[in-house]
Amino acid sequence: MKVVIIGGVAGGATTATRLRRLNEKAEIIILERGYHISFANCGLPYYIGDVIKQKEELLLQTPQSFKERFNIEVRIRQEAIQINRDNKTVQVKNLETGEVYEESYDKLVLSPGAEPTNPFKEIIDSRIKTLRTVEDAIAIKQYIEENKPQNVTIIGGGYIGVEMTENLSQYSDMKVNIIEQSSHVIAPLDEDMAKFIHRKLSKNHIQLLLNTTVKSIQSKEKIELELDRQLYNNHDIDANSIKNTHNMNSNNIQSNIDYMNKSLETDFVILCIGVRPETKLATSCGLKVNAKGSIIVNKYMQTEDEDIYALGDAVQVTNFVTKKPAYIPLAGPANKQAKVVANHICKLPARYEGTVGSSILKIFDNALGMTGINEATCIANELEYKTMIISPYSHATYYPNATQMTIKAIYEPETGKILGAQVWGKEGVDKITDILATAIRMNMTAHDLSELELCYAPPFSSAKSPINLLGNAIENEIDGLVETITWEEVEKQEQPYILDVRTKAEYAHSYLENAVFIPLDELRQRLNELDKTKTILVHCHTGLRSYIACRILSQNGFRCKNIMGGYYFYFV
Repeated sequence: MKVVIIGGVAGGATTATRLRRLNEKAEIIILERGYHISFANCGLPYYIGDVIKQKEELLLQTPQSFKERFNIEVRIRQEAIQINRDNKTVQVKNLETGEVYEESYDKLVLSPGAEPTNPFKEIIDSRIKTLRTVEDAIAIKQYIEENKPQNVTIIGGGYIGVEMTENLSQYSDMKVNIIEQSSHVIAPLDEDMAKFIHRKLSKNHIQLLLNTTVKSIQSKEKIELELDRQLYNNHDIDANSIKNTHNMNSNNIQSNIDYMNKSLETDFVILCIGVRPETKLATSCGLKVNAKGSIIVNKYMQTEDEDIYALGDAVQVTNFVTKKPAYIPLAGPANKQAKVVANHICKLPARYEGTVGSSILKIFDNALGMTGINEATCIANELEYKTMIISPYSHATYYPNATQMTIKAIYEPETGKILGAQVWGKEGVDKITDILATAIRMNMTAHDLSELELCYAPPFSSAKSPINLLGNAIENEIDGLVETITWEEVEKQEQPYILDVRTKAEYAHSYLENAVFIPLDELRQRLNELDKTKTILVHCHTGLRSYIACRILSQNGFRCKNIMGGYYFYFV
């Protein structure tokens, strides 16, 4: 059996090595048009930021190591330019010599990946870069070190854009801007959770331009970006501008943005607008793709041609939660798809059941974890859902250096089944996100989360893990022990009747104007100060004490709702 694999890195290289472990006699050839067969593309921003010191550390395997360990033939700088499905051959061009030759196959695996979106391809300027390969990273780092730009602009606030922003900010005397066309960075993130990132960027002196698109780029002495900007209005707060009091109707404070300015001058531009599947080779031989260009495959990662497989960033997958087609270009799914491809070629059982979309992102000294679906996906798919927001500590508070995290979960209202989650914090974000990713994969409910018996010792967690607390909070809502409301829903009310049950010290630091203030420990004795004709919207710092207050109020004949996330989630 002869297997030809087009493209290396996560999908192609992993398929090849799995195939070899399953079949010692197969002839396996990898065709890679670049210089490197297997490299850590997720590490590229950290090489630019000098966290990873040597480019060699990014190279996971070489053609020689593949040959010596796996007896796999790797041909770099070889571009597949045409597939003849009838004859089962691939036309290949040697990019070093220009020679064109044909390679036959029994099974063909397409792992071309995705290419950076670049609407400014016609502009030839060494000061405008994209980031996909090791060569791209080397070029960016070399330009910065040699030219020492004072002002760098990232266009695109996705994963790579935010990672690049952090890494570029490590260079002294460099001002970093980030331009994002939507109302928040990191598209899979819900807008209310995104404000944590916005504040973190602001605190680190990053100029963030939201709801802003780049209409044109002019190459002059400096690069001039013509901007199309809209007023950003999602109740975000500049972390450096928090006042001692807050008015519920005047929270639209912006961080470092002058809306009268319609252009921006910068020394250097990195395009991180996103990626699109690189599928020209597939479409040229008639393989089916969807409207966005992703190759359509079945659960065995086969295209419509049973002898041609495809995987990785080039393919359409199934969203595990919605069961609908999706495009989720992540390294983890690509590696799992590689196992399915190799197994199926070798006639072993394997099916790819869909992608949960788990990811994590380092943002200075914080981390953001995401898994499952967000609110926008629920709305787009007309799914009934509710949210729960809690802000527990990473470990026992009496043990030093406990830090607060925020967990937002999306769940089915009737069953409590977990549909998605987003986690923000300094410590334990990966652990909590991984547990919730497992919960989604196993169709677990809030009750299951409450029952999980997780590791506990003061340096690592609390006797009630944040996961247990999340399950308890959702169960309380489902069981009718409390009704919740979001801050966005509170703001829509003309005259919300808000009760603040924090301590006097917390209140003295900052508070909501027009809110009734009664500390929780005094609430039972001061119930007569509250209006029983109104629905009381209760908040504390994180939502836990306000839940206790709601239990007191509801059992004393008051109508009340607990404001999810508390003061910390919206105002701090």
